[in-house]
Amino acid sequence: KSGADQPEISGSTSKSQRMKIVKSSDDNEKKGLDKKLKDSEIIVPIVYGNIAFWLGKKASEYQSHKWTIYVRGASNEDLGVVIKRAVFQLHSSFNNPTRVVDSPPFELSESGWGEFEIAITLHFHSDVSDKPLHLYHHLKLYAEDESGPLSTKKPVVIESYDEIVLSEPSETFFARVQNHPAVIVPRLPAGFNMPPVPMEDFDNRKRGDTRDNPLSQWFTNFSEADELLKLAAARQQVNINMSVT
Repeated sequence: KSGADQPEISGSTSKSQRMKIVKSSDDNEKKGLDKKLKDSEIIVPIVYGNIAFWLGKKASEYQSHKWTIYVRGASNEDLGVVIKRAVFQLHSSFNNPTRVVDSPPFELSESGWGEFEIAITLHFHSDVSDKPLHLYHHLKLYAEDESGPLSTKKPVVIESYDEIVLSEPSETFFARVQNHPAVIVPRLPAGFNMPPVPMEDFDNRKRGDTRDNPLSQWFTNFSEADELLKLAAARQQVNINMSVT
């Protein structure tokens, strides 16, 4: 589906990065119908990027890779509670380059040979924000180190971690997502007590729209908790080795 006028392939690879996207839900409070929660915020951790598989013997001059571009929860949570629609703007050489995904998982797959920038526009539910959020991702098909042979089994994965920060959210939105695993509520309104989280919510915390995604084995783990556990295990192993010697 990709034409011969795709941009030239580059060999460099962008690193995964962590940024914070500040998105204020300042939409005139729906003309006063939906009260805002002052001095509070909701954080939605997201990951966006692409995974690309070399087609091997099936590769041709204009069809060398199959790739998927996506926006997912940082731990594969269901982002549909916040995001209503994702629009992916592909290179103009593709048929129907503007692709709209109306439900999670927010992803699309294609095949081609060229690398190019993909614009991603996230549209939120009406109680979140009327303003869309624009992201940009440079599609990568080749690893940064191209000295070794290409492999059909190990894909190229390029991901970025971002945080959508919704300051002073509406009461309607807060009530709808306060116990949802896709969101983080680090600061509550003064005098406001969070209702207890049911045990089933804890059990479902790792369940989400990309939980059963066949590509999930390749996703990057951005969990700070997991990183701390790995660090603690490494330190424990060092202490054991020192005591043995």
